[in-house]
Amino acid sequence: MELPEIVRAAEKKGLGLVGTGDLTHRGWMAHARHLLRPCGDGVYGLAGARFLVTGEVSVVWREEGRGRRVHFLLVAPSLAAAARIGRALGRLGKLESDGRPTLACSARAMADAVWGAARDAVIIPAHIWTPWYSILGARSGFDSLGECLGSYAERIVAVETGLSSDPGMCRRTRALDGLALVSFSDAHAPDRLGREATILDLEEVSYPAFAAALADPARQLGTVEFFPEGGKYFHDGHRACGVAASPAEARALGGRCPACGRVLTRGVLGRVEELAAREVGERVPPFYPTLTLAEIVAFILRKRPTSKAVVQTVDALVERYGPELEILLSRPTGDLVDGAPEGFAEAIAAVRAGRVEAQPGYDGVYGTVRPLV
Repeated sequence: MELPEIVRAAEKKGLGLVGTGDLTHRGWMAHARHLLRPCGDGVYGLAGARFLVTGEVSVVWREEGRGRRVHFLLVAPSLAAAARIGRALGRLGKLESDGRPTLACSARAMADAVWGAARDAVIIPAHIWTPWYSILGARSGFDSLGECLGSYAERIVAVETGLSSDPGMCRRTRALDGLALVSFSDAHAPDRLGREATILDLEEVSYPAFAAALADPARQLGTVEFFPEGGKYFHDGHRACGVAASPAEARALGGRCPACGRVLTRGVLGRVEELAAREVGERVPPFYPTLTLAEIVAFILRKRPTSKAVVQTVDALVERYGPELEILLSRPTGDLVDGAPEGFAEAIAAVRAGRVEAQPGYDGVYGTVRPLV
């Protein structure tokens, strides 16, 4: 996941703008300053790819007698601003220990430090529904952004859906009205880059244009999404006992594991239903659930997504038809025949239409999603 590898993955996926990640880590930012060159206001280039300066922090504190743990994404206006943010946050936690450092402070104190160092930085609550480390998750104790951030909630313009939810689920709660819904890769390896993405209409490729688009619904063209059932926390469950339960099943079990009696980890779907004020489908922005090319090819070839045969096939498809996101979302399926595995075009059509079979994830276990062809 060094920057040259991120560049190669971004070009293969068809991403126009990528985050550096880890803006608080001095070693990583030295790597970024060494390789990246300014190519716009707050945007940096490397071998054709363009980067915003981004990172993630974990804030952990106690409030009203209970522990609170929330992750936030940060987008800095420049490398210089990222250095100021790092110095400010360094007073709240040890930044060298992790690319996503843990800060012993409240979310309000974190926001005060970030915006004190760079007033035009963007702060985005990350994967907002997951039970652990999220602003609306079952373990956070917050039912709204204001409960967590106080008056700083008024400066939040966007929230990240996360892998286990999609915009249709998010729009069921009034707590997110008026906020942009964004999706990002949460990439821990190059092949996971772009598994979720946000589509923005930018007047120019710059940090100010990016920040303005987050506040302007007319420039938010949609998101590329995981099928939420494939995320690690869609259903309630207990991984140690292999127990997964839908919200209705979990209620019937009294919220406890039938095997050991421990409390089930509350899943995203159940938490969304708890806060929902609308039916599914109301006020939903455009979004495009999909699988990665590797997952689709692995399904056809009956091999693992990381196998040599799958990797070689995906590379050949990208070489022939263009970037992965174009193949997944917009390339006419009639074009996806020559040089593709048998059944590939049909699988792409099924995924685009949402014709999939899903075994939902739970309690840290990824779900499985397969095309129905």
